[in-house]
Amino acid sequence: MEARKRFEQYSLPESLEEADSNTSRLVDFSSSQSLEISGVLILEQDAARGSHPTTRMEEKIQRLEELLSIAAPGTGRYRECLRHLAEWYKTKFCSTNDISDVEKSINYCRLSLDATPGDTLKIIPLRSLLLILLLAFKKTSKEDPYEAIRLMSLAIGDQYAQGPDRFRLSCQWAVLARMISHPSVLTAYKTAMSSMKRSLYFAPTVSIQHARLVAMDENCQNVPFDYASFQIGLGRFEEAVETLEQGRALLWSEMRGLRTQMAQLVEDSPLAKRFAEINEKLEALTISITPSGRPEMGDGIAQDRDWTDPFGRLVVKQQKLVEERDALISQIQGRQGSEGFLKDPSFHTLRTAASRGPVIIINHCGWRSDILIIFHNSLPCSILTVTGFYDRAKKLRDKLVEARKHGLDSCEYQDVLSSVLKGLYEIVGEPVIKRLRLLGVPEQSRIWWCPTSVFCTLPLHAMGPIPSGDTCDSERYFSDLYIPSYRPSLSALIESRKASPQILEKPSLLLVAQPDDSLPGVNGEIKVIQRALKARAVVTGLVSREATPSSVVEGLRGSHFAHFACHGVLETGKPFEASFKLHGGSRLTLLDIVRSRIPGAEFAFLGGRVVQKFAFLACCHAAEITEDSVADEALHLTAAMQYCGFRSVVGTMWEKADIDGQDLAKSFYKSLFSGQETGTPYYERSAGALRDATQKLRGKRGITLERWVNFVHYGA
Repeated sequence: MEARKRFEQYSLPESLEEADSNTSRLVDFSSSQSLEISGVLILEQDAARGSHPTTRMEEKIQRLEELLSIAAPGTGRYRECLRHLAEWYKTKFCSTNDISDVEKSINYCRLSLDATPGDTLKIIPLRSLLLILLLAFKKTSKEDPYEAIRLMSLAIGDQYAQGPDRFRLSCQWAVLARMISHPSVLTAYKTAMSSMKRSLYFAPTVSIQHARLVAMDENCQNVPFDYASFQIGLGRFEEAVETLEQGRALLWSEMRGLRTQMAQLVEDSPLAKRFAEINEKLEALTISITPSGRPEMGDGIAQDRDWTDPFGRLVVKQQKLVEERDALISQIQGRQGSEGFLKDPSFHTLRTAASRGPVIIINHCGWRSDILIIFHNSLPCSILTVTGFYDRAKKLRDKLVEARKHGLDSCEYQDVLSSVLKGLYEIVGEPVIKRLRLLGVPEQSRIWWCPTSVFCTLPLHAMGPIPSGDTCDSERYFSDLYIPSYRPSLSALIESRKASPQILEKPSLLLVAQPDDSLPGVNGEIKVIQRALKARAVVTGLVSREATPSSVVEGLRGSHFAHFACHGVLETGKPFEASFKLHGGSRLTLLDIVRSRIPGAEFAFLGGRVVQKFAFLACCHAAEITEDSVADEALHLTAAMQYCGFRSVVGTMWEKADIDGQDLAKSFYKSLFSGQETGTPYYERSAGALRDATQKLRGKRGITLERWVNFVHYGA
């Protein structure tokens, strides 16, 4: 069915609804009548076939074998009977675990492949055969996995195989090859990585690309981490760092690539102009989604009298632009001095991310987990993880998520958060601190965390308490020893330091605030900021009715700093609809921020309830990843503020206590403008200022653990 095929390719929920509706009607029809409608064989989907009792499956199989016996060999009817029989026997095997069923399914798959003419689509029977071979190997260990690997290689190389198919098959190949220690493991991983981005960009818009990521099975989602773990096992640490960089924050990486500067092509203005035009069109198309997740069909597409539907025309337009852009990139790379243009960065480039302090990567992988410390002038340093690291980390994440259901101010949550911080110290903090000390990294140094998988949602900055040999009464946590920040990728950290602005005597700050009955502390926060920055910055306030999506975006363009004190809103499964709640319930969404271009920004403080040249997002959920999203993509408001131009952002991991906003802001800005780091850009001072502010907040009577752990620093 066309709807089912579209769902499999693009993960569109509306296509799934249509496909399910059609399948339901077909199941009703075939259950009461025959396998045919108007002479066409109808093959139910896997779930529908599996819902039948075994006796009904046997009736279907018997009827198909009767049809096969009267079908002329070489005809389409004959091939369809073979294919349907293979699928029905596979379904029956999943229900009965009868080895004879899987053997018959394999036999019919082979016959179907042999019966398919060489000049037509062999990819369908080829894929069916290798999938049943994989199933048989996993369930019985009797089938030859080497044949499955050989067939995978053939299917991936088939001229009719599409990008998503090639990626899925190469991931399965890598898993199977590694499982049996096949010599093709490296080739399989390289094939998977090379087809990963192409598979993702097969979808036209960023929301559909995200849906595709969510819909991927674990083998596909984890392939960068699996490959990196394999490389680390071989001692190829630099290559592992490159692999992890290529496989994380794919959507942000794609969009950053569409804003690539063309300074090196000034002399060839026609080429640079055309490349910029293509990028602009692709970016507009990529972020053209509506709240429902359907593409916004612009006039240029709607007026096209193509035979395809609007979504189909969107796909065609995007693919043409991608092809032209790829051709231009190849042309640019052929020019002397531009050979590395838009190629994946080497380790030599990536390690410059550690120019201000070490970057710590945690690769959470089922095969093996590792911690890598990156320095700007040496090879990566590897730390062996403790026994059970992978499972213990998952349990810590699950415990924290489950405990939040009791409420962030509940005793149950406080107890769980305390045990999670202690557990994190045991499996990550203790070995990392020991190694940093051994390597001579002094305390109070800047440290950047670049986590993967479950660690993207765990508070690494607050691990502890750390045992102390002295008689100090106060407990110490990781942020007491080092000044921690987060960054989803090394490239993003490098980018945030480019063309560092001059240090201004009196920078401009945009204050966006929405005081209401649910946020009574915002009025106090406004007064605190105005008093604290009176002689130090030019403060422009957008308060209450003055704060609209358009006025905020315009205000951001003219400001060096930004401070948000308002509600932050998350939408489950819809990360691009995360938003700041402004006047009258209007929303400034993550996509609105992505669409804006904000030059010269330094720092943002996202502080009411969510997360921003520097931005302070005093808002809830600013750095929180929505449910049903991919943690490694870092799709939250904090990352959006960084993408649109802010070099550093302060945000929150979950809902924030309203009363903490003014206290934290007062301490934060006092530290930021203290003059202790004269000559250092404000956005680089912001991490230390946040650490100082949370330490002061922590010292107040009655402050619970989650209230200070909540605040995080992202960026430079």
